Amino acid sequence: MTQKKVLIVDDEQDIVDLLSYNLRKEGYEVHELTDSTKALELATQINPDLVILDVMMPGKDGYEVCKEIRSSLATATSPIMFLTAKSGEIDQILGLELGADDYIQKPISPRVLVARVKSLIRRNSERTKTETIAAPEILRIDTLEINRQNYTVRIDGKELFFPKKEFELLAFLASNRGKAFTREALLSRIWGETILVVDRTVDVHVSKVREKLGRYSPLLETVKGIGYRFRM
Repeated sequence: MTQKKVLIVDDEQDIVDLLSYNLRKEGYEVHELTDSTKALELATQINPDLVILDVMMPGKDGYEVCKEIRSSLATATSPIMFLTAKSGEIDQILGLELGADDYIQKPISPRVLVARVKSLIRRNSERTKTETIAAPEILRIDTLEINRQNYTVRIDGKELFFPKKEFELLAFLASNRGKAFTREALLSRIWGETILVVDRTVDVHVSKVREKLGRYSPLLETVKGIGYRFRM
């Protein structure tokens, strides 16, 4: 079995050493960076199965690095875990809205971190397999094109930028046209059951997706008392 690759980006060397030691013990191939400005370059080179990002770093903070990773075709689908001392709900929601897959507060037990890493990598692998089987790689609705292979959305041939979670939400609903999903179901499907996020996260993402869809926004319907669906 191929070793899973984890990229750790944190300006505190002692934390990097601790995480690297524990992840290598579990058989992961670990790459380390204390300079956040080089994160995208290295991530593009190694195509990691998971990126662990500190939020508060000199140069570029974790939010900026997350945006870069999500904007690059080579790394758009790599799971991202924020590891940070910031504990506010707003900070957590911001991180998840930018496309992070998990958000863990410091200090954290290395055993807990390893468990979350395993869960994230496994869930991402299972999701990729399921999506490949469940829906075509390219969904076309009139001039709206959703390409699940390279995470792009085009309208009238013009490419629009969708962060990872917005894209996954749109692609999932569009792949199941006519079927309504509760906010809880969407949270579990898109964000995962192990991540603590609020229902409002779904509403915020739906609002952003609608804004970008322009004239196609009415296709993304609110089902009163239930949640959302993509109209047939």
